[in-house]
Amino acid sequence: MNTLALEMIKYYAGDIKRINHFIKVHGYAEAIGFAEGLDEKTRFILETAAYVHDIGIKISEEKYNSSSGHYQEIEGPPAAEKMLKSLGYDDEIIERVSYLVGHHHTYSDIDGIDYQILVEADFLVNIDEDGMDFDAVESIRKKIFKTRTGKEILDDLYLTQK
Repeated sequence: MNTLALEMIKYYAGDIKRINHFIKVHGYAEAIGFAEGLDEKTRFILETAAYVHDIGIKISEEKYNSSSGHYQEIEGPPAAEKMLKSLGYDDEIIERVSYLVGHHHTYSDIDGIDYQILVEADFLVNIDEDGMDFDAVESIRKKIFKTRTGKEILDDLYLTQK
């Protein structure tokens, strides 16, 4: 996993915002995955996907002059596959990670706990980075968050009044 993190840092060299984003998403995904009791293989897929989930942004910005989720879902899977193959990942892992990368901005028909946690971890970071207000966070909680741990972290970060 550390080799992948370092490879992603090289991929986004000089882009501290993108690097910080995937590091934070990975951290939340890892924490939620452990707390929710995921098996080792599912955690490995989740954590791998968390590191590479936005790999399509760089290509999308170059190709379409946009970082929209739609373009990320198109351009991300081939870039993720290429990187993961170069690092010796098994085809089965690459296939699921590519699927997650290609769907992580699609919030309907979430199929699998790895997908659910990836979406939750990405939202935990995006809420802060995008400066979302309290009402938006409450709405996201109701519509998107399903795991007990994800909801607890969301509440602790954004919905607990201090």
